Amino acid sequence: MLNALGLEPDEERVYRALIGRPDTTAALLSDHLALSHAPVDKALSRLVEWGLATRSADARFTAAPPAMALGALIGRRRDALRTAEQALVTLAEEHRAAMTGSSISDLIEVVTGVDAIRHRFLQVQQAARTQVRSFITAPFVALPPDENTAEPLALGRGVRFRAVLDREVLAEPGIVHDAIESVRNGVQLRVADHVPMKLVLADADLGLVPLAVTPAGEPGAVLLHRSGLLDALDALFETVWRAARPLQLSDPASDTGDESDGIVEAGPEGPTELDRHILALLLAGLTDLTAATQLGLSPRTLHRRLRRLMDLAGVQTRMQLGAHAVRNGWTTPPSGS
Repeated sequence: MLNALGLEPDEERVYRALIGRPDTTAALLSDHLALSHAPVDKALSRLVEWGLATRSADARFTAAPPAMALGALIGRRRDALRTAEQALVTLAEEHRAAMTGSSISDLIEVVTGVDAIRHRFLQVQQAARTQVRSFITAPFVALPPDENTAEPLALGRGVRFRAVLDREVLAEPGIVHDAIESVRNGVQLRVADHVPMKLVLADADLGLVPLAVTPAGEPGAVLLHRSGLLDALDALFETVWRAARPLQLSDPASDTGDESDGIVEAGPEGPTELDRHILALLLAGLTDLTAATQLGLSPRTLHRRLRRLMDLAGVQTRMQLGAHAVRNGWTTPPSGS
């Protein structure tokens, strides 16, 4: 747990043991932890050096109060990270200035092979400081959405994620579950009838564009640095984003009811969370069968729910239901959910 502060496993074990055993010796700690004397002595020296322990004149050790000692260590780490961030800004500016006169080969890196593309895809997201934008199309060659380990880490440090999904992606198995998880974590999703390409952009500095497979049968991609071409892709994303329809999905876990006959009726006050899912997917252009499959429903149950919603809305057609749903916020999670 304390490795984030620079402590090795043996150092953390010794420190934890010291907390419960003040004024103890290296030999006693060695016996208690079943460690040889050398690693215990080394760990104690480091703990004393870092201010996490004190050593008396008779070679007895006591742990420094965690709130004070670890707090100071965390503060130093924060200061170091702030210094590193400032250095990053300076180095990035120097890099941009140097790249201004660079050749085309310096601005474009060709990446070949699934593993190399996966590595670059994760790196681009890890490099983002403010935002990541992406076009998502099927099939998923290098990395399915549920294996994108860089996304939750970037979200955790405050990076904003926006993605436009090609409508056909919503028919991929499990994609709705992945979309719900992403939306829950703060990702903004929209759907377009057609997305022109696969794309991921990190700020205005990096872009990864997967390409068709090479003659040898391996997938290829290009990694773009700041350039006129990257600016064009930036503008393309924003244009497609503005024209795409928001995909608003929430966790249907709160949708309860009697499914003994495969049907959960809408509540008298409005649609349930599952109803909102159905409406969101149908408004995004999915067929009844695809929407039902994604949500684990039978087509009969989906039709019964839609009929109930039409009665609730007082409309006669699907088109009227869609207009009513958008107008009354039926595709948006209710406040507080």
